[in-house]
Amino acid sequence: MNSDKARKWAEACFKKEERDRDGAKAVLEYRAEGHAVRENSARLKVLRLHEEAAEKNQGVAADSDQPLVARKRANHGC
Repeated sequence: MNSDKARKWAEACFKKEERDRDGAKAVLEYRAEGHAVRENSARLKVLRLHEEAAEKNQGVAADSDQPLVARKRANHGC
């Protein structure tokens, strides 16, 4: 009987440690994904701002009354 309790206790400890490891892994993955999303958003923002500045400097978008999306479609044929 004593060995049965010890085995159950050991299994319970193992399962708890496994859950803790899985939880820590999930937190790391969550943080890494959030970091990647923020980096990508920042990169896209820089590209967008660069494109808008280039359009403004060329005078293509400076005098236009159309929204930026319409200008992009008109310029790129999309």
